[in-house]
Amino acid sequence: MPSLKKIGVLTGGGDAPGLNAVIRAVVKAAHNAGVEVIGLEDSFDGLIYPEKSRRLTPRDVTGILRLGGTILGTVNRGNPFLEPITTPEGTFDYAERVLEMFHRTGLDALVCIGGDGTLSISYEFFKKGIPLVGVPKTIDNDIVATNSSFGFDTAVSFAMEAIDRLHTTAEAHRRILVVEVMGRYAGWIALHGGVAGGADVILIPEIPYDLDQVAQCIRDRDAWGARFSIVVVAEGARPKGGQVSLLQEARGNQPERLGGAGMRVAKELEARTGKETRYVVLGHLQRGGAPTAFDRTLATRFGGKAVELLLAGQFGMMVANHPPDIVPVPLGEVVGKIRTVPLDYDLIHTARAMGVSFGD
Repeated sequence: MPSLKKIGVLTGGGDAPGLNAVIRAVVKAAHNAGVEVIGLEDSFDGLIYPEKSRRLTPRDVTGILRLGGTILGTVNRGNPFLEPITTPEGTFDYAERVLEMFHRTGLDALVCIGGDGTLSISYEFFKKGIPLVGVPKTIDNDIVATNSSFGFDTAVSFAMEAIDRLHTTAEAHRRILVVEVMGRYAGWIALHGGVAGGADVILIPEIPYDLDQVAQCIRDRDAWGARFSIVVVAEGARPKGGQVSLLQEARGNQPERLGGAGMRVAKELEARTGKETRYVVLGHLQRGGAPTAFDRTLATRFGGKAVELLLAGQFGMMVANHPPDIVPVPLGEVVGKIRTVPLDYDLIHTARAMGVSFGD
């Protein structure tokens, strides 16, 4: 019999295709090991408010493998340690309340599914005494120590499909089409989606761009008969010597919100080339819909491995994809870092060899 009797599972941060696949794997693997699973709604709020938790059985997760989003809900509102919370019982320090309710509800451990923010919060709770394992989740693919995170493949596949569709209208009107994709401060989605979609220009945060270079690339294409161009822009891309485009600056407990990079590039390119230019922001479309086969499989492997680590007493770890294996990595080696695209990454070299401009 396992030493664990009851574990909690939660999802935090931005949603990503594959979250439900992890939840399903956790519930089924735990159930088959004789461990009860409590689903905690809206991230750690599920511990703060008792009405936001419920028992999950294999019956409750039947059929959710193919669904996007998360049946537990999620929140993405900054660092909860910085603000007190108010409940019907009074006002409390958030962290102390979570610790109190963790023990009050009889949980033995947690599976915390989330990106860098949720994993950082989870690590703080681990240091305060809560046994847990983290599961990396992000469409941005920017979590260190794992080769990939679920949600990324689905986002890239959608970006590729969108670029495919935009090719036809760009060619018909001989326009420049600028496509802004997510990724925050890492260019993984832009790079992989752009290459898969046959983009002519890919602008990523790791390589500050010169719009004169981009405009010249487009003029060169016009000169040899390609009268249209597809430009993929990561939301965190910025010009040389310039800043990222923001929808909202950081304030209080909220981080800055990126946005507007595609519009800025489109306006500048139209002015520099004289070509009619349009821009499209894929935005949250990249987060929605059913996960791809790759993401379903990776998420399932992550969930199963997380339960395995809990049963083995390996707390304070994050499951990571080190092909061909899923391995534990200490959370302390992950939090506070970001995985960006290396400048010597082979896909950058391949794209350059095929004539793709990175604006440098």
